[in-house]
Amino acid sequence: MTALGSEPFLPAYGHGTLAEVMPSTAAALDVDGFVDTLGVARHRGDVTAAGVLLVDGLGAELLAAHPHDAPALTELATSPDSRRLTSCFPATTAVSITSLGTGLTPGGHGIEGYSMAVPPPDDPTAEADVVLNTLRWCAHGAADPVDLLADLPPEQVQPQPTVLQRALHAGVAVTRVAPEVQRRSGLTRAALRGGRFLGVSALGDLAAELLHGLAVEPEERALCYAYHGDLDMIGHQHGPGSLPWRMQLQIVDRLVAAIAECLRPGAVLLVVADHGMVATDRGWHIDLDTSPALLSGVRRLAGETRVRHVHAAPGALDDVLDTWRGELGDRAWVMARDEAIDAGWFGPAVSEVARGRIGEVVAAARGQWTLVRSRIEPRETALVGHHGSLTPAEQLVPLLVVRG
Repeated sequence: MTALGSEPFLPAYGHGTLAEVMPSTAAALDVDGFVDTLGVARHRGDVTAAGVLLVDGLGAELLAAHPHDAPALTELATSPDSRRLTSCFPATTAVSITSLGTGLTPGGHGIEGYSMAVPPPDDPTAEADVVLNTLRWCAHGAADPVDLLADLPPEQVQPQPTVLQRALHAGVAVTRVAPEVQRRSGLTRAALRGGRFLGVSALGDLAAELLHGLAVEPEERALCYAYHGDLDMIGHQHGPGSLPWRMQLQIVDRLVAAIAECLRPGAVLLVVADHGMVATDRGWHIDLDTSPALLSGVRRLAGETRVRHVHAAPGALDDVLDTWRGELGDRAWVMARDEAIDAGWFGPAVSEVARGRIGEVVAAARGQWTLVRSRIEPRETALVGHHGSLTPAEQLVPLLVVRG
């Protein structure tokens, strides 16, 4: 059981989050305009090829709790180059990968959750007219989801250049290795633009393509991003720490060990995660779809089971805020939007575009509580593992460094 912390566990923006990983890697490859905050390079020029392998859902606390299932990863975690980072807020894949890919906080890039209310692209200050599912890039909660790639082009929803694009422009050979289905996905286009995309179907070709992406001539530089998502999927379905999850962790451990054995001199591999995870069951559910008090005065709900963006109807904000605080009590941290921004939940600075996508009320679940929607989100409601909030279990992720 996760303890009910009295204070939210905030991301370490600026010096130890996922947003520092790609900029530090680019700086280690001598790409101008970046700072190696995380010390990826020991000395200038000693890194000529860098791989970033993102293992979805590999929380630092989960890894520490299962050392026998991941001996290679556990050994790496004790090396002087490795450390723990924090995710961003919400601690969820779309937000984290966009921070990883752009080097920006959520307040800078504007991807604010698993789902978020988005104004029309021709008037970003207007009232949001759709809730966008940022993983599937479709209308969230619809019985027959509508693809929104044409109506909300990812390059407009998230227009900031990615680190991959900037590295490519600087002459670095850039490669992205991920499941083929991600090649043209909205999130890939929003967060990971730049370089060759190599679609893979299993761990064997993922490892081979990552190593191939790092195999450049000595006078050249290479940056390869790779993604593996099965650990997260198993954690959602069976729960983090379950036997299926532990068996999958063993496979991930062997994957990293196999890649590490083949790294050439001058190459570095960074193994990171986008978030951790907590296990829940129905006893921890707060079902918003069957809670009339929590829906009163609410115009739109976005976010996910552990973090909700609440958009109030005109004139109803004060009542909505009071009701959510009263109804949820110590089961969630409930903030008005400006309070959450001032507290640094979304980073030290929040753009006007990002601000408009954040709920006027933000609720972050504590302990193992979940803010589910059984009618609108039946699939998500049925899951065992969840993430997104401001607990150490969700926020802390490993940065494991392997040098060739």
